[in-house]
Amino acid sequence: MSKKQKRMLARIAAAALLFAAALPLPLTGLARLAVFLLPYAVVGWDVLWRAVRNIAHGQVFDENFLMALATIGALATGEYPEAVFVMLFYQVGELFQSYAVDQSRKSITALMDIRPDYANMEVDGQLQQVDPEDVAVGDTIVIKPGERIPLDGVVLEGTTTVDTAALTGESLPREAGPGDDVISGCVNLSGLLRVQVTRPFEESTVSKILDLVENASGRKAKAEHFITKFARYYTPIVVLAAVALAVLPPLFTSIQWVDSIQRALNFLVVSCPCALVISVPLSFFGGIGGASRDGILVKGGNYLEVLAKAEIVVFDKTGTLTQGVFNVTAIHPDDCSEGQLLELAALAESWSDHPISRSLKEAYGKELDPARVSEAEELSGRGVRAVVDGRTICAGNDKLMEDIGVSWHPCHRVGTTVHVAADGVYLGHIVISDQVKPDAKEAIAALKSQGVRKTVMLTGDAREVGEDVAGRLGLDEVHTQLLPAGKVEQVEALLKQVSPKGALAFVGDGINDAPVLSRADVGIAMGGLGSDAAIEAADIVLMDDKPSKIAHAISIARRTLAIVRQNIVFALAVKLLVLVLSAAGWASMWAAVFADVGVSVIAILNAMRCLRQPKQI
Repeated sequence: MSKKQKRMLARIAAAALLFAAALPLPLTGLARLAVFLLPYAVVGWDVLWRAVRNIAHGQVFDENFLMALATIGALATGEYPEAVFVMLFYQVGELFQSYAVDQSRKSITALMDIRPDYANMEVDGQLQQVDPEDVAVGDTIVIKPGERIPLDGVVLEGTTTVDTAALTGESLPREAGPGDDVISGCVNLSGLLRVQVTRPFEESTVSKILDLVENASGRKAKAEHFITKFARYYTPIVVLAAVALAVLPPLFTSIQWVDSIQRALNFLVVSCPCALVISVPLSFFGGIGGASRDGILVKGGNYLEVLAKAEIVVFDKTGTLTQGVFNVTAIHPDDCSEGQLLELAALAESWSDHPISRSLKEAYGKELDPARVSEAEELSGRGVRAVVDGRTICAGNDKLMEDIGVSWHPCHRVGTTVHVAADGVYLGHIVISDQVKPDAKEAIAALKSQGVRKTVMLTGDAREVGEDVAGRLGLDEVHTQLLPAGKVEQVEALLKQVSPKGALAFVGDGINDAPVLSRADVGIAMGGLGSDAAIEAADIVLMDDKPSKIAHAISIARRTLAIVRQNIVFALAVKLLVLVLSAAGWASMWAAVFADVGVSVIAILNAMRCLRQPKQI
């Protein structure tokens, strides 16, 4: 509990004691008013001050104004105990709300407490602690066992196990050794590491995650916007209604002025929209926090709201449903040896860092001489063209062969076929296969069990490869041999199939997925191995690259929305009931207090359930 909350608790306790002492006193008139004014002033002076200050700034209709008007009116009509109790109970509710929000923030802060305090750099044989922001790309840092990894980099020396729980939600540590990438925010558990920094701090994984979490609350869901607008119009309407309730009945009926004013005061207490104004944003805040605990980073409450309505989920293939780890599984030369075919393909792809390029270079297994390669260029969605030893080498798919007018023949092996041609002569092809992620099939089944109407895969890969993967995973639809623009066209066509209340989610990981992630109703990026462009374009980031987390994210979103709806319906129903009873004179000030503060407390308790999301099955 903060110092401010402790001071408020002390004020409430003091006012409660003074109130309890005043109740049995046999006083009347001004003396009775004085003994009740004392606890009223102790517990409520700040509410009155905020009401006056807000009125001076043009903000008239808020909860401070309503509570001040209702309690001063109760004092004016001689209902001294009711006035003190209303203010006392209101402050108890405010204290509870403050504590609930504080606990929610602490939960997320503790969860995302991954910002490194320092980085170890070796200077003249001695380790010095420096600010991570002062470390440049290419510098070498030392990470001791038990320390948090401060910057993204590649391991130069040492082996260890790395705790990634703060980023991915996974408790199982990962192994890391020379040549492996390590990301900031994780904890080095066992070995001493020397790591070469590959990104400056402001572009590191930990900085991006902190930015996502810090800015998430700024992106409001429709329900939050609705509540904000609702409160803006609702409050002046109920104040005018309360004035009418106080003035009109005595003028036109036999109801006494004191009774009429009492009803109006009850009406004002009930009308305070605290339960909605606090519990709805707290629900979304809790949903975002609960998701991040499981390695699902949501950039705002609005994206949770859209994700909950997902009807169609569209996937990229490579790196999303498959591991993106390609291996050469067949070499079929036509007019050269297997070694020559692989060497030419590896040289042509030597400048590229694409997974297919890496697999060709790994299969070749020898050091490549960059001096042998010139004029290398990527042909989007088709392959590469490069001059190798003075010969123009084209390596890519069948579209590339057709574009350059080379006759080619298909392969009976399922996989990505890389055709190779030299100076317009077909030399043969190489087959590269990717492996499906272990949880990919489970992910598709989980989505269907949650009521997702259609699952679709879009890929730039060959038809045979795409259909083979789609068949094994149980996808409803697959579109192959697509360029980035083609993926956008397919998503736009699928968006027309979504119902008015539904949404389309796209899941991808590569830089070529960024346009589609932006075009979908909600974009989900694989964050652990995904490209920066995909993560920037996406609305939700899965930190451990597991497709099974998509169904879990949808479950969290739907549960959060359900809790939001429960709070809205419950708060409005109780308030409406007590408002009607107050207007009719059948509800006391005590019932009015319950309809305000009591409902707020119940709604906040319900909203805090969002922080405790059920574990993924």
